[in-house]
Amino acid sequence: MEAAPESLLRSPLREGSFRILLGYRLFAILSYQIVAVTVGWHVYELTRDTFALGLVGLAEVLPYIGMALFAGYLVDHLPKRRLGALATAGLCATAVLLMLVAAGRIAPGATWPIYAAIVLTGLVRAFLTPVYTALFARVLPRAQFARGPSIGSVAFQIGLVCGPALGGLLVGLAGKTVAYGVAAALALASGAVLLALRVEEPPAAGPRAPVFASIGEGLRFVFGNQVMLGAQALDLFAVLFGGAISLAPAFIHEILHYGPEGLGILRAAPALGAVVVGLVLARHTPGRNAGRLLLWAVAGFGLCIIGFGLSRHFWLSAFFLLLSGVCDGVSVVLRSTIMQLVTPDGMRGRVASINGIFIGSSNELGAFYAGSMARLLGLVPAVVLGGCVTLGVVATTAVKAPKLRRLDLRKL
Repeated sequence: MEAAPESLLRSPLREGSFRILLGYRLFAILSYQIVAVTVGWHVYELTRDTFALGLVGLAEVLPYIGMALFAGYLVDHLPKRRLGALATAGLCATAVLLMLVAAGRIAPGATWPIYAAIVLTGLVRAFLTPVYTALFARVLPRAQFARGPSIGSVAFQIGLVCGPALGGLLVGLAGKTVAYGVAAALALASGAVLLALRVEEPPAAGPRAPVFASIGEGLRFVFGNQVMLGAQALDLFAVLFGGAISLAPAFIHEILHYGPEGLGILRAAPALGAVVVGLVLARHTPGRNAGRLLLWAVAGFGLCIIGFGLSRHFWLSAFFLLLSGVCDGVSVVLRSTIMQLVTPDGMRGRVASINGIFIGSSNELGAFYAGSMARLLGLVPAVVLGGCVTLGVVATTAVKAPKLRRLDLRKL
């Protein structure tokens, strides 16, 4: 039997440039998650209104969607490390502004400066994932593209575990001002790590296409690929209707009766589950039954959201969120692998941005949907309904996207 190539056997973590890229991603997500937890507590503390929590998501997602396609174009045509460093500087500026608000230096007791800071977060966050995705293809050989996304997902999910937990602890023990200050320092660290990355960034081949023509090319590529489009749409609608985690501050106050430390645990639980499954998939990449596994994973996510909505016990609620993270982790790894395997090098920034509109915006749109439905129906009915709709989305996708249902990663 012919031996496997060394590039297949070697772990992606043995590539020094890949480790640096993971550091950039980890520090950025830690900063962002600490801000997300602290802002949720901050806004609910001021308003005691679930709809105000939904507006936090809307304030971020609208500028994110508006900037995403242009961010992808810029990433494909300009130096990627510099763009990433500028984006992390924007994250730092957001945290500093929020720190001044929490300290009472800007409009004490008002929520509008908080929403203004979140708008800036949405604008700069549009650059973070396209930069990572484009540089991913420069620091790893193609033979490692199937294993690299699992490890990248683990780093991302570690940030989602540690960020909320750290944010909750900082708010509970030291206050909101300190929490925002730590987030600002982590954003600066992310930019510094990225600038230390040494990787060749060849200029784009041929003359630069007009902005809208180039964006249109990326859109046609994504919408013309049933597997990629189906996987992204599945996540968009599942997370949109199953966005229970955005209501965690209200659940903590009104149902589970915990403090900010409990909020950090609930926010971290899904990511902890995703870390575990990411470590497993890093060694055992799904192959022939990848499509079916993806559909079952999203269905499991919907069932976990229903369980969370019905639970009245803190640790049972955390357990359901942990299981939801396991299911979502499978989906994240499979989507990332599909995107890396089928996207041409010259389009990675644009495709990642389009993917970000589907995936990255779904959490914030889900937060707005959940907050709105909680005001109309109440906390528990809103969450249970969202989980039920998620199950309907899975069934519809299974019927409408047969290529995704029959997906075999070995043939990509």
